[in-house]
Amino acid sequence: MTIAERLSTMDDKALANLKANATRLQSGETRRREEAAQLLPLIEAEMADRISRLPPKPPRAPVKRRRVAEPVAEPAEAPTED
Repeated sequence: MTIAERLSTMDDKALANLKANATRLQSGETRRREEAAQLLPLIEAEMADRISRLPPKPPRAPVKRRRVAEPVAEPAEAPTED
């Protein structure tokens, strides 16, 4: 069984790790670079397929913000009679 055939059976963490390794190997030896170049589109397609099968995220509740009280104006001092 080739790696390409095992992509659908890998868990998400292993698939992400394989993608990181294939990306890294693209700058390596010629044989490995060719293998990585063949695998990367398959890996990315599998990851995209998994993402598309995820249930939609529930909408986020609106953020409740506290009202900031306006500063209270100090009452004007009444002139004192002396």
